[in-house]
Amino acid sequence: MKDILVRTRGLKKYYQVGDQTVKALDGVDLEVREREFVSIIGKSGSGKSTLLHMIGGLDVPSEGQVIVDGMNLEKMNREALALYRRRKVGFIFQQYNLIPDLNVYDNILFPVELDGRQIDKNFIRELMEVLNISNKKEMLPSMISGGEQQRVAIARALGAKPSIILADEPTGNLDTMASHDVIGLLKILAKEYQQTIILITHDGDIAQMADRIVRIEDGKIRKGSEPYAGK
Repeated sequence: MKDILVRTRGLKKYYQVGDQTVKALDGVDLEVREREFVSIIGKSGSGKSTLLHMIGGLDVPSEGQVIVDGMNLEKMNREALALYRRRKVGFIFQQYNLIPDLNVYDNILFPVELDGRQIDKNFIRELMEVLNISNKKEMLPSMISGGEQQRVAIARALGAKPSIILADEPTGNLDTMASHDVIGLLKILAKEYQQTIILITHDGDIAQMADRIVRIEDGKIRKGSEPYAGK
């Protein structure tokens, strides 16, 4: 049995909007094991993106804990959290978030350079070849298609060799064929490099490509969807 890599306990995130308390997360207990591919599915506003941001250390809970590889994120200071995000987690977002003035290659290298680490050029070259973007190396993001930009975003996330990939609606701007191609490649690469994927989606077909589907409704995991069922 693989070890548990990510665990949330009683995770809550409440917002005050006027006189109303919005419960974005309302007591979420979740476990994700090493090298598991989990998709989290739910309607807009169900809390799935908030959960992903908590796991990624981008937001802090109102209550509860996020424990990753034995580390309690609540006990980390700002510097430790920044280091955690740079080295432990690779983020892939719907909007790609590429730097417009940097070419494809420099966009991919940016997180590693920011962290001051040595660049594994052979690894980066391999990623670009597998993702079929080697011939786009010198191009700016505005010069390539949406599908190609998402592949660059994937290469950037994987290039720092994180143990966890957090993907928030990564195919939301792509057509069906491109979406399946991108997720298929992500799954292959994560398996090859022994990475864990937590993917947010509203697309049932995309969700089915994961080892396990977790459904979230009104800030809570729907009963029966949370046990480990990895392949």
